[in-house]
Amino acid sequence: MKIALFSDIHANLPALEAFLKDVEQRNPDSIYCLGDLVGYNIWPNEVINEIRKRKIPTIAGNYDFGIGRNSDDCGCAYKTDQEKANGAVSISFTNEIVNNEERQYLRTLPAHIRVEFQLNEDKLFLLLVHGSPRKINEYLFEDREEKSMLRIMQDANADIMCFGHTHEPYHRILNSGTEQDPHFRHAINIGSVGKPKDGNPQGAYVLLTIAGNSSVLEKDSIQVEFVRFNYDIEKAAKAVEDSRLPNAYAESLRNGL
Repeated sequence: MKIALFSDIHANLPALEAFLKDVEQRNPDSIYCLGDLVGYNIWPNEVINEIRKRKIPTIAGNYDFGIGRNSDDCGCAYKTDQEKANGAVSISFTNEIVNNEERQYLRTLPAHIRVEFQLNEDKLFLLLVHGSPRKINEYLFEDREEKSMLRIMQDANADIMCFGHTHEPYHRILNSGTEQDPHFRHAINIGSVGKPKDGNPQGAYVLLTIAGNSSVLEKDSIQVEFVRFNYDIEKAAKAVEDSRLPNAYAESLRNGL
């Protein structure tokens, strides 16, 4: 089974449209969205309605959670006072333009999606979260200590855990068993469709392949492909500049930072 996973569109309609066109050509068996449909750009309603129209199973991101409740807190972590001030403009702007029906959709999105596979007379658990199983806005960066990452996955009973939120894609394979009796777990950050932060401005998503012989005993039996795609970055950046959103968000899109 080939599963497409995407996240963190952040109201970037040109990026979402390019993603949908790209992923359609790859013909996945299923597709899931890991949240943060809104914030930082001008098309939150359009993005929400594209997802709804296609009936894509979606979980709430921290930004969706805040906007769904008409809150002025997106649960974001900002490093500087300027970033915090820009963030306040973004959530205020988003709250102003999101329609009531779209807001109610965000409010009712589930926190997690769990998928259970039964392969080789054994079970394989796939868990989809936005930040982490513990907290919607917890950042699981690639340098997270191995013991900590394993504890999070074991507590959540996740053999494969896919998440977004940091906008920086990576795949780590961790062994919660022993060398003689392994239990391989996969931590997969799927990156961001509409606001990459890894220095590459192209949109990002993941194709996860689970085969008939996939097993926690074989670390290479789960295939993860990171896909990058082009979209009209300048259109998305210009939309920011033509709105009351901070111009810093336009430069972020151009530079992938």
